[in-house]
Order: sequence, then C-alpha cells, then structure tokens
Amino acid sequence: MEKVWLSSPHMGEMERKFVAEAFDTNWVSPVGPHIGAFEKELAEYAGIGHCAALSSGTAAIHLALILLGIKGGDEVVCSSFTFSGSCNPIAYVGATPVFVDSEEVTWNMDPVLLEECIKDRLSKTGKKPSAIILVHLYGMPADVEAIMKTARAHSIPVIEDAAEALGSTYGGKALGTFGDLGVYSFNGNKIITTSGGGALISENAEWIAKARFLATQARDPAPHYQHSEIGYNYRLSNICAGIGRGQLMVLDERVHQRRRNFDAYLDGLSDLKGVSFPAEPDSAYANRWLTTILIDPEKAGTNRVEVAAALEKENIESRPLWKPMHLQPVFQSAPAYSRGVSERLFETGLCLPSGSNLPEGDRDRVIRLVRDCWK
Repeated sequence: MEKVWLSSPHMGEMERKFVAEAFDTNWVSPVGPHIGAFEKELAEYAGIGHCAALSSGTAAIHLALILLGIKGGDEVVCSSFTFSGSCNPIAYVGATPVFVDSEEVTWNMDPVLLEECIKDRLSKTGKKPSAIILVHLYGMPADVEAIMKTARAHSIPVIEDAAEALGSTYGGKALGTFGDLGVYSFNGNKIITTSGGGALISENAEWIAKARFLATQARDPAPHYQHSEIGYNYRLSNICAGIGRGQLMVLDERVHQRRRNFDAYLDGLSDLKGVSFPAEPDSAYANRWLTTILIDPEKAGTNRVEVAAALEKENIESRPLWKPMHLQPVFQSAPAYSRGVSERLFETGLCLPSGSNLPEGDRDRVIRLVRDCWK
C-alpha cells in the first residue's frame, strides 16, 4: 500500500511561482530578493520587528547563544523533553546544558522545577545559568507567563525555541516573540517548509543584523575577503526563501488542517481505555503540528510499541515521543532536574500521521488500525 507519512511536505502553486521567478532572474545563489521579502513577511506574521532567514532552526539557536555571549564555563538551562537540535548548540559554544523536566499539562518545561534549578545551580556553582532555552513541544505553548516571570526575576535571557510551533499563540501573541530571541524551523516535516531552513527573530535590530553577518561567514566590509571573527555558512538560499514565501501564504490554512486532524483522532480514539490526549490550556492556541497520544499499557492491554508495529505493517509511519535529553548517552554527565514526567511520556507516547495533506481516508484507516489493537 502507498506509504502514509507522519508529516510530509505540502506544496502549492505559489511556491512554484516564486522558485520559477528565482530561476528566470538567475537568483539561484545564496543571496537574492526572496530572502529579504521572506524575512519581512515572516516578521510581520509573527508581529515582531526583525528576522534573519537561516539554514536551520539549530543554526538559529547556535547564533542566538553567540549573540548572548554564551561561552565555555557557562551553563544553559534547556527543556529536556525535546529534539537534540534544541541543546546541541549549547555544546557548540562550549557551555554545559542543564536539563529541566516537563510539567504534566503542556509537556513543556516545568516552571516550578525551573525555579528550583536556578537556585540550586547558584548554590552549587556560585553563579546563575547564563540563558534559558524554552521549547514549545509539538506546537503546544508552554506555560509562558510563569517561565518568563521566573527568567525576568533572575535576569536570565530566554531563547524561545518555537521550531515546532509556528502558527501557535499564547494569549493571542505568536510563540517565538516572548523571549529575547525566537527560533523557527522549516525542516521538511514542519508545518511549513523551505525544504530545509530556519529563522531567528527578535525586537533587537542589532542582534539580527549581527546574525546575518555571522551567517554569511562574517565577511568584513572590505574590498577584499577579510574576516575579523569566526563566521558560519548559515544563510538561507534565495530559492529556499521563495518556497518559504509561498508556504507562509497558506500557514493559517495549514494550522487549521492540522487541528482538524487532531479533532478527528480525538473523536475516533478518546473512548479507548488507557488513551489520553494533551489538552489545550485556556490561554493557548496550538498548531497541533503532530497529533500525539499516550497509551497506558496497564489500562489499554497494549502499548505504543505494539500500536506502532501494527501501523508499520500497513506501511503507516508513526513515531515515539522524544527521548528526554537527560537520558541520552551524549548528555549523561549533564545536570538534570527531573520528576520523571518526560520519562513516562517517552515510554507511553506515540505521534500519529498528522500532515496537512493527509487524506481523510488514510486518517480513518489509522484510526481503525489503532482501534483494532484494543480488540
């Protein structure tokens, strides 16, 4: 049977138009008019002043850490329940990640544990963490108000990783715009894609200008190639930016389609014993990038491994929830503050096919196959 993907790219006609325009005008190099236009349009959509289009969300986090002056000997607090791209850049700059567990409602960073973490690091090391990387997982807004209150009380800058959360809001305001710097990803499986790419946003114009400079190999303004500091090849190409412009035009529709998938799964599976879905807090509007479920093996009589195997047998892709970073071998020596929430989520959670281009018939088949695991 034809493969049912977890979250495949969803292309339209405007993407073709903008890419063709790049070819017709020979703007196929890493620079070109689509880049500036995409940055402007994305900043306007998010309601923020400035944006740098980059090669990935991970590159955006790396540059954000550099802009904040994070270096060896510093500690950076990061959500543990996330993809490695959120925390690998901490190692790039020689700093130490300090992982904080999730809370039960949104599955994002626990504000109470964050406060405990900051105070404990201060008592153990004599200094507070140098930055906080807050992740909005699967498009679900974290408890932004509580976390930002704690960060501001301790004067710690926040990098807001909204890689999975473009189109989500908290209190009506776009995610990515609460922190000192915000990050988006346009990887192939995200809610919109540039085939591969990301963005760094901020109200600080100097930071974004410096990010663009660093992202283009930090070439000094000289008539020859001159470099006074280390730079990176992190700029988004003009062709990819053209794809992004077309995708951005249908972002709200894509959010609606993803939320419709979630509603269908909720309607079709919530009556099964041992199945639960993440609820949307009153202040939150989630893009529902991926629909996720928890399966309690004791109540369900099955588990997420068996359900995933049943789907795979029918050529349907699913995926476990993220394995917490504090359990990853590469970060086994990093400090971690956990109450076991993310471990339980990892052991019992499953991501279901959630693409905005998922046919209704395929979605119904997923629901039927999942239900069969209970029979």
